[in-house]
Amino acid sequence: MNSLFARLSAALLLVVALIGGGFFLVEQFSSRLYYEEITQRLNASIAMYVTGEMQLMEDGEVNEEALSLLAQRAMIINPTVEVYLLDTQGQVLAHALPPESIQTDRVALGPVRELMAGEKEMPLRGTDPRNVDRKKIFSAHPVMHNDILQGYLYAILGGQKYDELADSVRGSYVRSLSIGALVAIVLAAFLVGLLVFGLLTRRLTRLTGEVRSFTESGFDPAAIKALGRSSSHSSGTDEIGQLRNAFSSMANKIREDLRTPLASMHGYVETLLLKNDSLSEKERLRYLEITRKHSLRLRQLIGDLFELSKLDSASIQPSLEWFSLAELLQDVTQEFELQAENKGVDLSVIAEPEASTVYADIGLMQRVLENLLRNALKYTPQGGSISISLDKKPGCVAVAVTDTGCGIAEHELDRIFDRFYRSEQGEEGLSNSTGLGLAIVKRILDLHGSRITVESKLNQGTRFEFDIPARAA
Repeated sequence: MNSLFARLSAALLLVVALIGGGFFLVEQFSSRLYYEEITQRLNASIAMYVTGEMQLMEDGEVNEEALSLLAQRAMIINPTVEVYLLDTQGQVLAHALPPESIQTDRVALGPVRELMAGEKEMPLRGTDPRNVDRKKIFSAHPVMHNDILQGYLYAILGGQKYDELADSVRGSYVRSLSIGALVAIVLAAFLVGLLVFGLLTRRLTRLTGEVRSFTESGFDPAAIKALGRSSSHSSGTDEIGQLRNAFSSMANKIREDLRTPLASMHGYVETLLLKNDSLSEKERLRYLEITRKHSLRLRQLIGDLFELSKLDSASIQPSLEWFSLAELLQDVTQEFELQAENKGVDLSVIAEPEASTVYADIGLMQRVLENLLRNALKYTPQGGSISISLDKKPGCVAVAVTDTGCGIAEHELDRIFDRFYRSEQGEEGLSNSTGLGLAIVKRILDLHGSRITVESKLNQGTRFEFDIPARAA
């Protein structure tokens, strides 16, 4: 039951069984209602015909002989009919049935009056004197004498005879055939579902195997090429095909980002080994500095990849606490003051400490601010400016990071939070970019229930803005 196919199959079996059972119950219920309505409509006039044949009551006296004769005639017309004579209060005065079979001598008159008045739709059920636990469809008509109501003739249309017949045919061939057909339909639906799930999960299983092979290959170019070929031959129109294509692109991007610093490091290290005796101290130091630069970039890339992986896998959960966002912002900007000064960029903070208390993870918020400032410095040229402002709002504090850098093209705005995506604008510092900083920012803010927005114009600057809760959720 650990595989997706097994779980889907078990769920499908449960759903199909529930639907089949529900359909069977609904079919049984609707069939009974249909039979009862048809039977009551066809036999609604039986009581009227019986009372029209003979006078059954005069001044409260019951004509037993007439009732017995008319009951026999009614049963000839419909063997399941049981006839009762009631007084005006619903008391059973007479009947032509074995006395020991009667369980109650009173019939509720509410349904009787509703049937005679035609106020409700059929089927209407009333008291069955021979079975108090079950109501039955019936026919009824008033018994009059000299225009005075003497009582009611009450005829059960599905009496004990009907119950006996119904019990005897429950195991009949037709019923067994119906149940067998329903079981066959349910099994057919289950098998078709298994086939569909098998086709879907087969592609997922193949993709999982390819991803596992790529992971275990240590970024082997052959594994990436194989994944790319498989991706090109698969359909990219549905979600699974799109997932395969996306992973193939990501694998190539990861390998490209890892290969560039590794190849550079390897080249300079080989140069140092081969020409060490012929290199001057200045050249040797320059090669070592370049190698160090690429190793730092590789370390940053791997660190960002691990951090983003942890954020995506929910292994990092925010440790929420109250703290001053203004104080944190001051600490973070101090880290970048020297870099901004060397680059000739003005860095300013606009914040009121008394209106900046937030409820968040201080470590993750520090990471968000660092990534946004690092990104702003990267794309802001000499003579530009970067400002960070805090604005108190109902229930939150709004944070805005604004720069006067090169800006972002409109067609790129929807993609800047994608992994490994780097803007086409601005060239300075791009070689050191991992393309994961903004993706990490967005994931951290997602964990805090916050949404980051961006506004930008080419050659004018960019503004990132997000809200941090100022109260406990």
